[in-house]
Amino acid sequence: MKYSLATIVSLTCVSAFHQPLAFRPRTTITTTSTSTTTTTTTTTIRQSSATDQDAAADTTVAGKKKEDRLRMMKSPRFHRRGFKEVREQAEERMNQEYQSDLVKEFRSSNFVMQKDGVKVYLAKDYGFCWGVERSIALAYEAVDHFPGKQIHITNELIHNPEVNDKLQAMNVKLIEKTENGGKNFAPVQDGDVVILPAFGASYEEMDYFDKKNVEVVDTTCPWVSKVWNTVDKHQKQGLTSIIHGKYGHEETIATTSFCEDYICVKNMEEAERVVDYMLNGGDKEAFLKYFSKAVSKGFDPDTMLEKVGLANQTTMYKKETRAIGQMFQKAMMKKYGPVEAQNRYMEFDTICDATQERQDAITELVEHVEDYNLDFILVIGGWDSSNTAHLLEIPHNAGIRSFHINRAECIGADNTITHRTVTGEIVTEPFVLDLDKEIIMGVTTGASTPDAALQDSLSSIFLLKKMHDTAAAAAGKPVELN
Repeated sequence: MKYSLATIVSLTCVSAFHQPLAFRPRTTITTTSTSTTTTTTTTTIRQSSATDQDAAADTTVAGKKKEDRLRMMKSPRFHRRGFKEVREQAEERMNQEYQSDLVKEFRSSNFVMQKDGVKVYLAKDYGFCWGVERSIALAYEAVDHFPGKQIHITNELIHNPEVNDKLQAMNVKLIEKTENGGKNFAPVQDGDVVILPAFGASYEEMDYFDKKNVEVVDTTCPWVSKVWNTVDKHQKQGLTSIIHGKYGHEETIATTSFCEDYICVKNMEEAERVVDYMLNGGDKEAFLKYFSKAVSKGFDPDTMLEKVGLANQTTMYKKETRAIGQMFQKAMMKKYGPVEAQNRYMEFDTICDATQERQDAITELVEHVEDYNLDFILVIGGWDSSNTAHLLEIPHNAGIRSFHINRAECIGADNTITHRTVTGEIVTEPFVLDLDKEIIMGVTTGASTPDAALQDSLSSIFLLKKMHDTAAAAAGKPVELN
């Protein structure tokens, strides 16, 4: 592990739960039971108040919501700092399951390795961030701390298949989603344990479990809580939150639950649509239809884009977020003038350090593609991992042959590779174009990818090359050696 568990678990001071926040209410959650005792959740969202009297009422209710959150944090059934008595055994298990001797060799050899006819350049920042390690540590400690109790988790802990598979093997039950987009909480019984994942959980879910007799283990990454702090500042200053993120991503769902008025934009193109409407108006119905799943209920672009604040999903591409921010700032200056624009636009950097460091590292690798004579760049991480998907975009946009795989098994013994494209398709195609020559490759891993997954994937490539060379030598065919 890159960090000790004691350090990881203690690094929670930037979390929103330690801040005296005031949230204007947006959503409420209700649960209904059917005759088969299946519980579903529905969300009712009211529109923003239009009068000073309503605004004053909002402030009163917001204070209650803040008090609720502080009370949740202080509850003896709400756990955010782990369980010291089982920490050592949890750390030992994580080391056994996720560390890699091969990756240690990379670190001691300036991130370059030659083995079995393959030369590998590893990006200098890669793999688990401390927020992910912290989340896994808290989940593992919870399993050991609550023996005999049924443990549930509201979403995948992180976007990595190996980690989530191991938790399921430890009898941690994933709460299933319903057809209407809600969640089936029926299996959660009094006395059970509920883990909130690294992406966070919505206020409504937290409130639901707080009112139920369950133990809650909150593994939310503090960087995600930092985003919640940011949108809270937007709400208190009467700003609409513009969230650079994917509206269906677990983290963004949690973030929007703390917003009064919001609109999500996933890329520069969507941000340009919003800016164009801000400056020029347009077809309101068409605008709302396009963003129907990405805005707060009752969203009115004619009034709610007059004052805006920018925040982002922590795993987005930072350069794009900056460009989006500059575009909104310039739009406000153009519409209201440079002085008034200062009161109508607010921006905070909420891209986590680990995301930026991994983006910078693969960018450096891309810049040396010709120097290193790379055949391709391999990106390893969950196919639903946003930060890993953005790592792939960097070499792809530079015109470099690149692949995003989620497991070592994606590399076939028949020299094929099954990978996720930048458009989200899963395809299988020929992998190494010339196995007769030395393979020269770059590699990186997402912030939720363990070192062991990197080792397994590279081992598959080493074996592929070795088997080819062995067969070629047996046939008397010359092969290129290191």
